[in-house]
Amino acid sequence: MLGFPFIFRGALDCRATAINDAMKLAAARALATLTKEDVPDSVMKAYGGQRLRFGRDYIIPKPLDPRVLLWEAPAVAQAARETGVALEPIGDMNAYRDQLESRFGRSKQIMRTFVHWAQRAPQRIVFPEGTEEKILRASQIIVDEEIAKPILLGDRKIIEEKIQMLDLDLPGVEIIDPKDSQKNDAYVNAYYEMRTRKGVTRADARAVVRDPINYGMMMVQTGDADGLVAGLTKHYPQTIRPALQIIGAVPGSGTVAGLYMLIFKNEVRFITDATVNVDPTVEQLADIAIMAAEKVKSFDIEPRVAMLSFSNFGSARHPAPEKMAKATALVRAACRR
Repeated sequence: MLGFPFIFRGALDCRATAINDAMKLAAARALATLTKEDVPDSVMKAYGGQRLRFGRDYIIPKPLDPRVLLWEAPAVAQAARETGVALEPIGDMNAYRDQLESRFGRSKQIMRTFVHWAQRAPQRIVFPEGTEEKILRASQIIVDEEIAKPILLGDRKIIEEKIQMLDLDLPGVEIIDPKDSQKNDAYVNAYYEMRTRKGVTRADARAVVRDPINYGMMMVQTGDADGLVAGLTKHYPQTIRPALQIIGAVPGSGTVAGLYMLIFKNEVRFITDATVNVDPTVEQLADIAIMAAEKVKSFDIEPRVAMLSFSNFGSARHPAPEKMAKATALVRAACRR
């Protein structure tokens, strides 16, 4: 199950005239190396949620691990090229892996596109929930694929102990404890100046900045980090409120909205705004639709916008669908301009 299909995949893709010992050894070595990599949550869920780590109970990858294809077939194709049995040698193995991953569906193809964008210019991304196991394991993937430069916030001792317990390798990853950071005073002063007219005292500011989520937002605001990922252990309002208070909206924008990207096997859908505005005005609805479309375009996806209400075509006279119809007209007028 782990050898036959993927050895032949690699051999067929390079039109190998034979399957020699070098190709079989390459397949075995690829499996051995993969076994020592961190196992994704999706694989562990497929096996009842059990923790899978290299050891006496886990010495070869699981058959349902999709990464086997991405490791084994390229190794076989490369061995075929090196031993001269490939009629059409594969030169770019990274492109070949992307091609293989696209076989899993459009969702994988889109995510791989995002990964490549990030790899071109890795950014400093701060994780306020740095003591969480899932964050640490995600950081390992980020480091291995050179997607970004993680910054972990939280108790240094706990983070280091968990890294060791999970057998992760995170050299050079920055770990910051907001409670004793050298930047603490500077952030307190900056936050106080920012919120003093909102009733915040200096003592309040010190307490706020000690919270990792607020400390992380201050890092982004001051340019010490490029972005922030949070919300694993907090409710949505607890994450977005500090962002609005500290980082704020894009200058000149009067509307803030949430955007969800739903990735299915063969298609992608976006939903906005299901998180921030309870009862948006006509103008806000138009702004939200236009902002969402612009963001979707930045992903190289041509947007088609559906403005939804419970009565889209006027069969029921009600302020809600009428408001949506007016917003649609504003969007169309803006697009014509």
